[in-house]
Amino acid sequence: MTIESPKVTVAKSQEEVFNFLTDVKNFEKLMPSNLNKFELINDKRFLFALSGMPEIVLELKSTEPNNKIILGAASDKLPFTLTSNLNEVDANTTGAQLIFEGQFNPMMGMMIKGPITNFIGTLAENLSKL
Repeated sequence: MTIESPKVTVAKSQEEVFNFLTDVKNFEKLMPSNLNKFELINDKRFLFALSGMPEIVLELKSTEPNNKIILGAASDKLPFTLTSNLNEVDANTTGAQLIFEGQFNPMMGMMIKGPITNFIGTLAENLSKL
């Protein structure tokens, strides 16, 4: 299952957006308003919970300087990645898109598609407001 956020524009340089997203504690600033819990575990891992959803631990898996950040689920129960693709529009503007990719059975996929689509859309929208 692949879900893409709308492409957004961020009024910051590509390097600034990359540095913001690779500092995982900053994801708290991007979370939806129904965030129940956010806990920094270490400099590469954080836990969050949204209303009506289980707690999820995300960790920084890999980066491609100034272009791509890949976060992944720390648990094998729900294997997925959340990739941030960044591209320079100009020196002070960055284009960004979030891509969720996960391996789920069809029933689970149907249940989570709506909430995940809303979640990454909110993350992208909040990123555009930086």
